[in-house]
Amino acid sequence: MMRTIVSVSLGLAFSVGAFANEVMTPEKLWELKRVSALGLNKDKTHVIYKVTTPSIENNSFDSKVYQVSLKGGDAQLLESYQGVVIDKSLSPDGTKKLFHKKVQLEDVLATDRYKELGKANAYVFDDLNYRHWDTWKDGKYKHVFYQDLKTEEKVDIMKGMPFDSPTSPFGGVADYTWGPKGENIYYVSKKLTGTEYVKSTNTDIYRYNLKSKKTTNITESNLGYDKYPAFSAKGQLAWLQMDEAGNEADKNDIVVKVKNRELNLTEHWDGTVNSFKWSHDGKSIYFIAPIDGTVQLFQVAVNTKSKSKPKIKQLTKGQFDVNGIVAVLKDKLVVTRNSMNAAREIYRFDLRSKKLTALTKENDAFYAGLDLPNVEKRMVKTTDGQDMLTWVIYPPNFDKKKKYPTLLYLQGGPQSALSQFYSFRWNFQVMASQGYIVVAPNRRGMPGHGEQWNKDISNDWGGQVMEDYLAAIDDVAKESYVDKSRIGAVGASYGGYSAFYLAGNHEGRFKTFIAHCGIFDLRSMYGTTEELFFVNNELGGAYWENNASTNKSYGQFNPINHIDKWDAPMFVIHGAKDYRVPLEQGIAAFQAAKLRGLKSRFLLFPEENHWVLTPQNGIVWQREFFKWLEETL
Repeated sequence: MMRTIVSVSLGLAFSVGAFANEVMTPEKLWELKRVSALGLNKDKTHVIYKVTTPSIENNSFDSKVYQVSLKGGDAQLLESYQGVVIDKSLSPDGTKKLFHKKVQLEDVLATDRYKELGKANAYVFDDLNYRHWDTWKDGKYKHVFYQDLKTEEKVDIMKGMPFDSPTSPFGGVADYTWGPKGENIYYVSKKLTGTEYVKSTNTDIYRYNLKSKKTTNITESNLGYDKYPAFSAKGQLAWLQMDEAGNEADKNDIVVKVKNRELNLTEHWDGTVNSFKWSHDGKSIYFIAPIDGTVQLFQVAVNTKSKSKPKIKQLTKGQFDVNGIVAVLKDKLVVTRNSMNAAREIYRFDLRSKKLTALTKENDAFYAGLDLPNVEKRMVKTTDGQDMLTWVIYPPNFDKKKKYPTLLYLQGGPQSALSQFYSFRWNFQVMASQGYIVVAPNRRGMPGHGEQWNKDISNDWGGQVMEDYLAAIDDVAKESYVDKSRIGAVGASYGGYSAFYLAGNHEGRFKTFIAHCGIFDLRSMYGTTEELFFVNNELGGAYWENNASTNKSYGQFNPINHIDKWDAPMFVIHGAKDYRVPLEQGIAAFQAAKLRGLKSRFLLFPEENHWVLTPQNGIVWQREFFKWLEETL
């Protein structure tokens, strides 16, 4: 049988037909320009944005800043965006500026504890929360400051507090803001330490008064996440809130402060909010949220006097993701958008016509020279009778008369949306362009299909969700163009767990597996991961606790307990600085596969974390990924 796979390990692209364009390759993927919006100019006539291009030679990224009119047209290169973009860090009267930086509060490093031992290299910890994401704790904490621009005095509003704001590891400037009159600063922090910190999701919003220097917790009654405080033009405060303590994937709602009470605008809505911005007049809020395998723009009315449930409208619809709201004006919004076939660009959304218009087209010429895959939505019936949306991505110039090797994509999270995302690693455009059909099911646990669908995966990692995966691949495999003898399963994080689990429970369906930063042994995962609230919620608690949910999680659903049934090649990839799913998970899986006599390979990135971020490592990842598939599929 003629193979349809191209040898990307040599950086080659194939052409189908005499007049066909080229197709996407790993090398081309890393030539793409990456667009990120910085905000509007002070006149609110132009959007300022940054274009970042990977430099393969220097293993770094080069950036340039541009502006483009909200009316459209050609972009203009800027020397700098300082003083051009609206500065949200300035107080309402323009006399003060907000910023954050790290301050040393604890002696953790040996060189801090013993000044005379300047060449020592050691850390001393007395409690948990000793490392987070990809960084060991060093006794420094991020604190919010304000600076008086006249006197240049800088004030640490969290002085002496062993807590972070912005929150770690992913918090940023959205974690703090000025009050409407500049008399208060609002900031987000999880004011817990050690073991309490790693077991809790309880971030709160605090109000610091500049005059009294007093700090007040304004969300003290809520024990889940509170984040992203933002004020309307009327001075009304809103934020995102999760109610359930310890559950990082709980339903995210928009809450508005109304005098001495809180109004939940989306409590009645069977969805979860990603982010939001106030309308220009403070009468409504625009937000983005996952729905039906995409991420779309919504609007909710803010009527604090009405007793009826706030009306929610979906404003955009299509086979794309609206993944960010950049700015809100009277008659338009500036948003970012991408799809599985197009990297992120900036768009104008007109509130009257409800149309999206591209303002940036940084990669249009690039894509015009490529034959692109076709992305289709397919509904699959699950084993318990539910309708499951599944994305199927077909190779460029797809021919139903031919047979194609097929990949089941296993999404991570586990509660993250499988939408029209565009990844620079798990890129379906690249996979399909190398001749593979990709099957990407919105299995149990994903937001965008109702709250219950999202919840159903917790404490059931190896249960119905695995049946969902198999239902999706079995349904697509019925098609004549699927080569049933050449089906693989690939995924990262929880998707890597899924690969390890299915390797012992697939009944001959899969010819090969790829697991990136996957969880192999749930017991050792519990003992080494840094955010214990995650495993407590998802696995039902510690493995030594005697209850039904943990017995199932650490027993039947633990991939290590099915290693005796592994019978297919296994490619394991891991980053040494991954502290969410620690390196030992990948090492143990590779060692087990090798000792079982299976064809196996281990790709280690010593300086990468849960992701692969640098250009040359990114290309290595892609080349080894497809090299493995060539060898085993």
